[in-house]
Amino acid sequence: LCSEHGFSLFAIFAFATCGGYSGQLRVSVDCVNKTDSNLSIGIDFAYPFRLHQVSFYAPLCEGKRQERLFLTGDYSSSAEFFVTIAVFAFLYSLLATVVYIFFQNKYRENNRGPLIDFIVTVVFSFMWLVSSSAWAKGLSDVKVATDPDEVLLLMSACKLQANKCGSVHGPMWSGLNTSVVFGFLNFVLWAGNIWFVFKETGWHKSAQRYPAGSSDKQTSALNQKPYNRGSFEQSGGFGAQGDLGQQSSYGQADGYAAGGPTSFANQM
Repeated sequence: LCSEHGFSLFAIFAFATCGGYSGQLRVSVDCVNKTDSNLSIGIDFAYPFRLHQVSFYAPLCEGKRQERLFLTGDYSSSAEFFVTIAVFAFLYSLLATVVYIFFQNKYRENNRGPLIDFIVTVVFSFMWLVSSSAWAKGLSDVKVATDPDEVLLLMSACKLQANKCGSVHGPMWSGLNTSVVFGFLNFVLWAGNIWFVFKETGWHKSAQRYPAGSSDKQTSALNQKPYNRGSFEQSGGFGAQGDLGQQSSYGQADGYAAGGPTSFANQM
């Protein structure tokens, strides 16, 4: 139960730090004609990081003319995939918590609940690994696409050496870096929980029954050995009595034989 609360909490951190992100970068264009310059061009972007739809205006350093430019790249697929996995993991953790508290008997009935829980845990562990890896790569590409030095290369005025272009400040990446960390941390938590969920399934319990059954058979076999030995000793006892009987009969025969010659000698 405590682990499910932990899963919910870490899942919230994962999708909140990624899905709630918004960043900004600023660049400056100092034209030869100072009246045409713009020393603070702000470019805002946010989740889901469809940067090719983010536009901004930059001076051409030709009077008051400006050009509309767009950032490059679309990284929404990896970001949305990561957030989707985090949201579904959060919802499943809440559902599992409710089942553990209020429907414990039905959960263990026919072993169906533990088996479903085990399969879902394995699937989420794999999905956390895939989505976190994809988002880590996507975040790396977002950082490159929003680098102020890369953005300056898109401006026509910055291609002329007479104009001076520079970076005012870049985006803050601490929130998105945290989202990647929480993604891989969720993978570790879910993967580590596989063993504990497996112990609740019938597969683990049946594996424990087989050694017990074999030991019972060995015990019963050992218990039968004294009986067999007793019966054997009884049969041996009868044999011994038989031998004694034969010996006594032989003794009588010898006595008769000895008596015969003695009476014959007296007659003589």
